[in-house]
Amino acid sequence: MKVVIIEDEPLSAKRLEGMLKKYDSNIEILAELPSVSSAVAWFKEHGDPDLALMDIHLEDGQSFKIFETINLQVPVIFTTAYDEYTIRAFKVNSIDYLMKPLNYEELSAALDKFKRLHVDGTDEREPALEQLLQALQPKEPEYKTRFLISIGSRLKTIDTADVQYFYSADKVTFLVTTDNQRFPVDFSLDKLQAMLDPKSFFRINRQMMVRLEAIEQIHVYSKGRLKLELQPAHKEEVFVSMDKVVEFKEWLGK
Repeated sequence: MKVVIIEDEPLSAKRLEGMLKKYDSNIEILAELPSVSSAVAWFKEHGDPDLALMDIHLEDGQSFKIFETINLQVPVIFTTAYDEYTIRAFKVNSIDYLMKPLNYEELSAALDKFKRLHVDGTDEREPALEQLLQALQPKEPEYKTRFLISIGSRLKTIDTADVQYFYSADKVTFLVTTDNQRFPVDFSLDKLQAMLDPKSFFRINRQMMVRLEAIEQIHVYSKGRLKLELQPAHKEEVFVSMDKVVEFKEWLGK
């Protein structure tokens, strides 16, 4: 089986590659692509593989744009941290739709389904009617309650309630806990915005998202600039970007 991985988070791509090899060591990973543009260029040059695994949110837009740009017939397993794209995913060659963080058992079941449909030749193609109907029903958003963290060869979970803020540095996102432990996470700040409860967390600038309880003091400077003191303290000065000040004040008053 020849597979292409389209994923803009390097750690997620490597973890997905490991799960694919666990499922079948003979799977050949042809490419790992981080963007719509790189995927379009690759498919134009190489054609369709046996299967593609696509994150929906890529660094330059949604992966659905790939299908809008080129005539792509490859079967797809979508992976995403969001659940509002189920219907659209099933309209573009979707085998399955898996929520992050990925679970090996669910990925294995999706690969089994792909083999039944496209390798063994049995016509079991199903629109997952119950799943599609559920997706159409309005429902309360489910926000992320914990994060899986890698520490060397060990894994541990950290409750979202224990996270004080997130920040990005050198293209890596870190979380900081109440006891000042810092760990890298697999999600960009853009993706975390959709995964976390907006009542508790606010994106104050391009590099940082903070929990309300982490804010110890707010200093007002000239021209309305706001400087925050956080607990635990951040290694650099923390400012609310000017375009976020009004929204930030509204958030504080909710």
